[in-house]
Amino acid sequence: MFDYRLKVFHTVASRLSFTKASEELHISQPAVTKHIKEIESQLSTKLFDRKGTSIQLTQSGKILYEYAEKIRNLYRDLEFEISQINHQHKGKLIIGASTTIAQYILPEMLAKFNNYYKDIKIELLTGNTESISALLKEEKIDLGIIEGESQSSYFEYKPFKPDEIVLAARADHPLAHKSIYIKDLYHLSLIFREQGSGTLEFIQNRLKEKGININELNTVIQLGSSESIKNYLIHSDCMAFLSISTILAELKNNSLTIIDLKNFSIERNFHFILPKGGQSELIKLFLRFAE
Repeated sequence: MFDYRLKVFHTVASRLSFTKASEELHISQPAVTKHIKEIESQLSTKLFDRKGTSIQLTQSGKILYEYAEKIRNLYRDLEFEISQINHQHKGKLIIGASTTIAQYILPEMLAKFNNYYKDIKIELLTGNTESISALLKEEKIDLGIIEGESQSSYFEYKPFKPDEIVLAARADHPLAHKSIYIKDLYHLSLIFREQGSGTLEFIQNRLKEKGININELNTVIQLGSSESIKNYLIHSDCMAFLSISTILAELKNNSLTIIDLKNFSIERNFHFILPKGGQSELIKLFLRFAE
C-alpha cells in the first residue's frame, strides 16, 4: 500500500545506492532513476548529491526521508489494524535469534508485535548463529534470525535488516578521530567474538578479501557478547569490530567512538532462517510484520 515511488525513494535513501535499491526491488537501475526523477520533478527539488561513486541525501532528501518513514509506518499500522479486525490470531511462536539481534533489534519489534497480537505468545531463545541453526534443524524453534553468512541446504534464507560493522574504540583512544589503513590492523590490539559467532565469520571473510588473515592479528581476547566487548573497550586500548546497532547508546554518550578505516567498510544483512517448505500462518504473519 506504501506508494511505490515513495518506496523506491525510501529504498535508495536507506541503502544510499541506486544499484542496491534496484536489486532489492527487483527492477532495473534506469527504472529506479526514473522514479526518483519523477519525485524530484513533482517536488521541484533535488533529493540526492553524487560524490564520485557514492550518493548522499540533500537537505530536501533528508526531510522527505523522515516523512517517508512516517508514511510507511502509518500504512503498516493501518494494514495491521484492519487485519486485527478481520482475523483472530492465536498460538505460540518460538524464535531463535543471534545475540546482537536479540539484544538490540528484536525487543522493540516484539513489543510492537505484542501490541497488535496479544493472543500470540512469543518465546525468544538467544545464541550465536551456529547454535540457532542447530536449534532450527532440531525443530526446537519455529524460525531463526541470524547475522552469519554461511548458508545450509537445509534452510531457506530471507533478508531481514541491513547492518554495518564498524571498528570501535573508547572515545579517548590515542587513535580516536584519526583514519587508519587496513594493514594497520596488524599493529593493533583487537577483541573478537567467540568461534561460531556470525559476526566473527562475516568479519573474517571481509578481511580475507582484503588480504588480511585474522589469525595473524593480535587478538587479545575473544568474548561471547557485544556487551562484554564494549565494557572491555572502555577500560583498555583495544579495538573491536562491532555492529553499529550495538553501540548507538555509547556513541551518543561519547564513551565509544568509530575508527575510520580508509577504503574499507563492512555491510551485511541480517537474515531470517526458515525450514524449507510451507510456512505456518503464524510464521507468515510474523514475517509480514517484520517487513
